[in-house]
Amino acid sequence: MVTRIGGSRRKTRSKLRKNVREKGKISIRRYLQTFKIGERVCLKAEPAVQKGMYFRRFHGKIGTIKGMKGKCYEVMIRDIKKNKLLVVHPIHLKGIK
Repeated sequence: MVTRIGGSRRKTRSKLRKNVREKGKISIRRYLQTFKIGERVCLKAEPAVQKGMYFRRFHGKIGTIKGMKGKCYEVMIRDIKKNKLLVVHPIHLKGIK
């Protein structure tokens, strides 16, 4: 059997790249933002922080907050035909109005 080479961020050079205007110091507001249960959020990864990052397939998806697990949020998304629960750090979430 062949072993798989690479980790969870392999082949993400263009997907997890920041725009030139977004580069630099990360705002503390992104770390401390809060969401309510049932609120809709967009999964937008912060490539400078690997902690609490989701799998690359879910980048750009929209989900709803189901609860908290420590400092992270439990986000329910729909992947093809299944509902999946992701544990995501708030720096990788963006609120939808």
